[in-house]
Amino acid sequence: MEEIKNNEAQASERQLNFLEEIIESDLASGKHKSILTRFPPEPNGYLHIGHAKSICLNFGLAKKYGGKTNIRFDDTNPTKEDVEYVDSIKEDVKWLGFEWANEFYASDYFEQLYEWACDMIRKGLAYVDDQSQEEIRANRGTVSQPGVNSPYRDRSVEENLKLFQEMREGKYKEGEKVLRAKIDMAHPNMMFRDPLMYRINFSHHHRTGDKWCIYPMYDYAHGQSDSIEGITHSICTLEFDVHRPLYDWFIEKLEIFPSHQYEFARLNLTYTVMSKRKLLELVRNNFVTGWDDPRMPTICGIRRRGYTPESIRLFAEKVGVAKRDNTIDLSLLEWCVREDLNKRANRYMSVLDPVKLTITNWPEGQVEEFAAPLNPADPDGAKRIVPFTGELYIERDDFMEEPPKKYFRLKPGGEVRLKYSYIIKCEEVVKDENGNIIEIKCTYDPTSKPGAGEWRSVKGTIHWVSVQHAKEIEVRLVDRLFTEPFMDSIPEGKDYKDYLNPDSMRIVTGYAEPALLEDNSGIAVQFERLGYFIQDKDSTPEKPVFNKTTGLKDTFKK
Repeated sequence: MEEIKNNEAQASERQLNFLEEIIESDLASGKHKSILTRFPPEPNGYLHIGHAKSICLNFGLAKKYGGKTNIRFDDTNPTKEDVEYVDSIKEDVKWLGFEWANEFYASDYFEQLYEWACDMIRKGLAYVDDQSQEEIRANRGTVSQPGVNSPYRDRSVEENLKLFQEMREGKYKEGEKVLRAKIDMAHPNMMFRDPLMYRINFSHHHRTGDKWCIYPMYDYAHGQSDSIEGITHSICTLEFDVHRPLYDWFIEKLEIFPSHQYEFARLNLTYTVMSKRKLLELVRNNFVTGWDDPRMPTICGIRRRGYTPESIRLFAEKVGVAKRDNTIDLSLLEWCVREDLNKRANRYMSVLDPVKLTITNWPEGQVEEFAAPLNPADPDGAKRIVPFTGELYIERDDFMEEPPKKYFRLKPGGEVRLKYSYIIKCEEVVKDENGNIIEIKCTYDPTSKPGAGEWRSVKGTIHWVSVQHAKEIEVRLVDRLFTEPFMDSIPEGKDYKDYLNPDSMRIVTGYAEPALLEDNSGIAVQFERLGYFIQDKDSTPEKPVFNKTTGLKDTFKK
């Protein structure tokens, strides 16, 4: 908690971003007495890391300036929306550490939006169009060519009201009629060429059931929903900047509370995709195991991988708020979780590619126990007991028969310290008939026990696990989902799936010290010298499963 306060204090001292400048100006001028933001996801999929940035921004700004944030589900397309997604979104927001002031749905406002649409018709600003979707698209024109007026554009107010009422009553088929705003088919902004306000859809709605068969379009519903709630700063990503004039036009014509939209650069991340359509395709075609696959950039996926809410909030802060789109290096996200876990994660020894090491001069049957700190950052804190015997597992790459210069791990005739315990010397290497090393025989120096005898140092220290006490674990070595860093700029003619990383998850059998399976910290732990790992939901007492969160090596270039 103290760390979060320190981060917030540092953030308050840095230069204001453009949204903070706008808010401070609005408060200072008296334009707004307090601010109210909103997070408005469509419940048609699971949230990803890009949404996490938006969540942190909307809730963070409100918190900084003593305001509040609503969560509002943009549930205007029942074909793709489901209560499953609603529940997952609420869980993700809470996991990130935020609480909303009010929980709303666009469907809460369907009656009001319908009445306002009727007002638009009465003002001569909306009409029912019988053209097909293809005809509307063809008659819209291009950037350099004006559109063509619909032959139904000059229907009377009375006829439009009657037809719109009949649309609501379900008297027409899907696609047979739509309601359009009546603006200007020659407008230079294509958004103003009589945009759609309502379409017919007979799908069952997850909240309103079959009460409605007409649904408002995003551009009509969004600004009015903001206005109903009194949202002072409607903050969204940059691709919606072309929608802002239409957002303002509807509010102006309806003469309602003047919410205003502000845009910031969306988050693009290397080695991943942020498109909901593509993420859904990965799930449906079994390229991943589900929305919460630890390789996925979804919030539930990165949570399952072992990322902490603190690390995601730190990441959002480091990325900052920009007006121009850019791509953030995935290694910054990895740096953030490493920064957080390094201070808090408990340490354990695990061997993932084992080779047997036998101490030939160890007293037969003797078991010794070493007390090791759970976290070196707190050397006087809790300890774990690590059993030591004459038969151990070590990592295969911690031994080399013909090592290069400056190789400080185990080698023939060489010495290393076994972490927390004795110095050993390699005396013999045992191989099978194919020349593979199956056993390393060593002797130990009884006088080299830490805290006893005469201290001497060696350059190499390696980790180990007692064969007799080792706990077998399944370890999922999670890596980047794609081989190409910039997935938004892949060559023409190529498909993003062509760049799926075949080694994005490798499953190995590892061996861990027994204390690991007693850890109840609730966060990822560090496998010493290997990286951070978290116990997966697939774990059972008989078969513990761990996912790799990130390695220990920092690859972020500041």
